[in-house]
Amino acid sequence: MTEHRGDGRTAPRRRRQGELEAQVLAALRTAPGPVAAGWVRERVGGDLAYTTVVTILTRLHVKGAVARERSGRSFRWTAVADEAGLAALRMRRVLDSEADREAVLTSFVSTLSPGDERLLRDLLEVAEPSEAED
Repeated sequence: MTEHRGDGRTAPRRRRQGELEAQVLAALRTAPGPVAAGWVRERVGGDLAYTTVVTILTRLHVKGAVARERSGRSFRWTAVADEAGLAALRMRRVLDSEADREAVLTSFVSTLSPGDERLLRDLLEVAEPSEAED
């Protein structure tokens, strides 16, 4: 992944925020079982340093998106969330970091398209326990 500079040289393209995490998670989801960081590095792209892959895997583990198990002196990794789950974890982390949850949610809902707002309402309706269960 490269981008061209004005002077004719090329530089590695900067990834969007969360793009590398999504790529690592996608690679893990194709794994036949728990895999080493080296296996993930091969699937994501050999231009990444092994330590970068381990750092991303560790961040995903802290977020609850991947599980790890000891294998000798290192770990084997397994995806426990998909990209939608990872996005939901990010949204939850932002919400949890704010003191005024109502203001954050109000601001979020006010920016939704009419279709997304309808979808959210439908999802909330399904998720709410019926009054008969109370």
